[in-house]
Amino acid sequence: MNNLQKAIIEKTGHDFGFEYLVKETDTEVTLGSARHGVHAAISLVGGIYKVAFQNAKANFISELNRDVKDKSNHQFNAHSESQLSFLLQRASQLANSLPNQAVDNYETELKSALALIPPSAKGTEVERMVRQRIGQNAYRKAMLDYWGNACAVTGLQMPGVLRASHAKPWAECETDAERLDVYNGFLLTANLDALFDRYLISFDQDGKIIISEVISPTSRELLSIHQDLKLRWISEGHRYYLNFHRKRLISSESMTNS
Repeated sequence: MNNLQKAIIEKTGHDFGFEYLVKETDTEVTLGSARHGVHAAISLVGGIYKVAFQNAKANFISELNRDVKDKSNHQFNAHSESQLSFLLQRASQLANSLPNQAVDNYETELKSALALIPPSAKGTEVERMVRQRIGQNAYRKAMLDYWGNACAVTGLQMPGVLRASHAKPWAECETDAERLDVYNGFLLTANLDALFDRYLISFDQDGKIIISEVISPTSRELLSIHQDLKLRWISEGHRYYLNFHRKRLISSESMTNS
């Protein structure tokens, strides 16, 4: 690679989640990020960018395979700068969201925040609220990254109206790892979030929506929900939490017994 080609790769990495140079050889540029631990080793062969990811979590490659299918010899192929941009951006989003990067980000930010709390506030409601606020912000950021800033069901790309829904409620999670697990919930539009949070909808093991029978046909129409809705994708990590959530789906029988 010549210097111009290397500069283009570095600039693309900087703009799409791999902001610093780890190392450089005559044939390869390796980029990294202060926000996650994944490295991208990039070469240029016959006009095709060959990208191998290093230090990635176990499920990183399988998740990336869903969005980028052009791959050979354990390397992803990008046939243009725009394809390279998409590949690096998606890789960065996954690196920032997959377990347990959100926990690492939370702990780093929490340490700084707790240092500003006076000793008299330690162990009080003030500290609990700080922990919850930082945790929920970290979770939302991870969910936005994981779902590519789009609703997990509709694909709507309006982050301002999307909510990071928990399948297993925040208060019932036993560890921060559970609370901040990107698989413990979905990024949903406000109406789907409200229904999911109140156990009026859930999803089966294949990601198809389950609608509580207590929602009338008229209400379904007004809410724009129907049986053809499904998650854009579902990973193995979601299934444990969905099983927990489905057990609480509200039915007419449960309403009668309450």
